[in-house]
Amino acid sequence: MSVAIITGSSGLIGSETAKSFHEKGLDIVGIDNNMRQYFFGQDGSISWNTDKLINSLDRFKHNDIDIRNEDAIEKVFASYGKNIEMIVHTAAQPSHDWAAKEPLTDFSINAVGTINLLECTRKHCPEASFIFTSTNKVYGDTPNKLPLKETETRWELSEDHEFSEFGIDESMSIDHSKHSIFGASKAAADLMVQEYGRYFGVKTVSFRGGCLTGPSHSGAELHGFLAYLVKCAIIGKKYNIYGYKGKQVRDNIHSEDLVSCFWEYHKNPRCGAVYNMGGSRHSNCSILEAIDMIEEFCGKRVEFSVTDQNRIGDHIWYISDVRAFQADYPEWKYKYSIKDILSEIISASEERYGKS
Repeated sequence: MSVAIITGSSGLIGSETAKSFHEKGLDIVGIDNNMRQYFFGQDGSISWNTDKLINSLDRFKHNDIDIRNEDAIEKVFASYGKNIEMIVHTAAQPSHDWAAKEPLTDFSINAVGTINLLECTRKHCPEASFIFTSTNKVYGDTPNKLPLKETETRWELSEDHEFSEFGIDESMSIDHSKHSIFGASKAAADLMVQEYGRYFGVKTVSFRGGCLTGPSHSGAELHGFLAYLVKCAIIGKKYNIYGYKGKQVRDNIHSEDLVSCFWEYHKNPRCGAVYNMGGSRHSNCSILEAIDMIEEFCGKRVEFSVTDQNRIGDHIWYISDVRAFQADYPEWKYKYSIKDILSEIISASEERYGKS
């Protein structure tokens, strides 16, 4: 028996990982207590996805456990021991704004929860791969210091800058910046994941993600902008844009493309690896550009408003340079473009919420 433990297993990336690795023959041990509903209300609930996984995957076991519960996590790891082939840690408190409301909760989930999992990996399955979904927010607001120019639909990086052609690479400093409380807790977890790789020799990797998205995303106003934007379009709700004239740029990676990164890493793991991972120059858009595409696909107008006040620590322009990962794992390729991603999210949202 080969086991994959997946935290946040009912969320966007966790559920995609569960389906993909189940198909590859692994037994899936899911850990998810639907904290997303606590963070974001009913919009954020992933109970529907838990039911879907239980009903569709015959070797999937769901565990309603909080990753902060050290004893409960210990029991899960002890029960499977060295049969555990990999741990994919996608559980998190993911919102800038929410983290500021409850900093202790945010840190206990993102940082303490992560070290609980790392320590159980070291004790019970030290040869397993430990894959962590970090975030580009570990760089804080340093990307906002880049020389940007305004165009009709987006902010764009000056052509003569070293990051212009491919995006931001792992050389960017995480120091001397405002991270947001969320960004700081994720940075703490990111560093600990690296340290367990470099100090203890555990096969760990941190993927510093851009916008992770896809049709299984339970988008809410405070997290998951593409999925929530599409939901607003489908149900006829006004979408609120916070700052930067709606021209802030995000690189968007489909959950399936990210999970394929996980598998490539697992086939040839390194200790303490760190990779920026997102849509890169292959798949990116501003909010205004996303609205235009949604209107084109749906055939109706998206109602939105723009405020002057941006979210604290929010990036104006962020595109990931993924060449470091591609150099180490040259078999990995993108499958989805930004238009492919939006088309899938729209189809899934129309099925879930109904056409307005």
